[in-house]
Amino acid sequence: MQTIATSVDDSFQRMRDKLEAEKVRPHHAMDPYFYRSHLVHEQELEHLIFKSWIYALHVSEIPSVGDYQLIEIGEDSIIVARTETGEIAAMHNICRHRGARVCEASSGNRKTYVCPYHGWVYNIDGSLKVARETHVMPDFDASAHGLKPVKCVTYMGLVFINCDPDAGDLVASLNNIREPLGAYDLEHAKVAHRQTYRVEANWKLAIENYLECYHCATSHRAYARLHTLKDLEEQSAPVVAKMLERADEITGVPGISKEHTQIYLDAPSFGACAHTMRYGLFDGFVTGSKDGQPVAPLMGNIKAYDGGVGDFQMGPLTFMLNYPDHCVLYRFIPRSRTETEMELVWFVRDDAKEGHDYEVDKLTWLWHHTTLEDEYIITRNAAGVNSRFFEPGPYHPEFEFTLQQFVHWYLHSLEASLDYTPTTLAAKTRRPEVAFSAAGRTILLTPHGDMKRVLVLKRHIAIGR
Repeated sequence: MQTIATSVDDSFQRMRDKLEAEKVRPHHAMDPYFYRSHLVHEQELEHLIFKSWIYALHVSEIPSVGDYQLIEIGEDSIIVARTETGEIAAMHNICRHRGARVCEASSGNRKTYVCPYHGWVYNIDGSLKVARETHVMPDFDASAHGLKPVKCVTYMGLVFINCDPDAGDLVASLNNIREPLGAYDLEHAKVAHRQTYRVEANWKLAIENYLECYHCATSHRAYARLHTLKDLEEQSAPVVAKMLERADEITGVPGISKEHTQIYLDAPSFGACAHTMRYGLFDGFVTGSKDGQPVAPLMGNIKAYDGGVGDFQMGPLTFMLNYPDHCVLYRFIPRSRTETEMELVWFVRDDAKEGHDYEVDKLTWLWHHTTLEDEYIITRNAAGVNSRFFEPGPYHPEFEFTLQQFVHWYLHSLEASLDYTPTTLAAKTRRPEVAFSAAGRTILLTPHGDMKRVLVLKRHIAIGR
């Protein structure tokens, strides 16, 4: 674990000063203060992470009444469970008496949750069932002492949680990407494999790495051999255009090539990002595998390989790369100021049989190896960024465009949190009217897994800090 010296004179005023300094240095990497500060980390958890929609699990992982999984975020633990009604609910893993955790195993099946400290018993929907000897407390209201609920929605088999009781409507955002996401019939998919990679780096460095592919040609040789997104748009455009022209027809899915992006400051409500686009693989490759050849049966409603891959974002911390024969989900979770969990989930169609229709090692090879490479470079990035002598350099205007959208959202949200009320946070995290152009064109880059493609627009957009 990395050790960073604690700044004994850190303060909210210092945070404000650092935020002001960022405004006069636009389009550059962030000051190391935002990765080192304990105060910043607490503010992030309270006002960004726990107010964002975060992927929890797939419905197939808790199929029976009483099945549950724990989701660990920062120092907190959240139970996501299948209740007696068959619905999926989420709740804080904290006894309402004196705070002990009521569930320890990371997954399993329970008829009740029992506090190991004083024996309070909760039903699987979180309601309080028994509180010992409280009959001597005439004002005690059991109905007011259930486990605290967490907002929870299910969309196409994907379960998302949000600790903000006033969180915006994620489903309304995701409905904008319904056609392309629906092509994979994720509701009837299954988890073939999931793996957590714990990286010794601040969570923002892990996200920043995912949102740019300036590094892909040098750091991810296997990925770069298959995916056009390692190149500038001027090089990849002919391949992508050819794929998009025939994608709907070849796959048999109308709308699979639809593009939609409302992320970060453009999201309709805080933390309710939604994005999709389809991009190309190089000729001769049809999926994301070691050799670019099929590794599982075609997903959902897809009839044939079109040489493309669907790119999705759902919330600030969850992304998917959906190949015709399998899907890969990425979720980033801060565990401490210097530790991040990157969880990868591989999906196949629910009737695919391991050992016959797919082999886990072949299915996971590309993104397992790519993630190990990312772990290597993110860790070394963290070591340098955490130096008090790090002087941030300029972002690449194309490859690191979407990264700048994230940083812009982050800094504005952090600043808004210093004067937090629900109204002021919503107002202050709207996109300011600042235009950005490159090479004489007004452009929008959208996130495509690790890569970016330039979309030339007729309207101005804002990314300046």
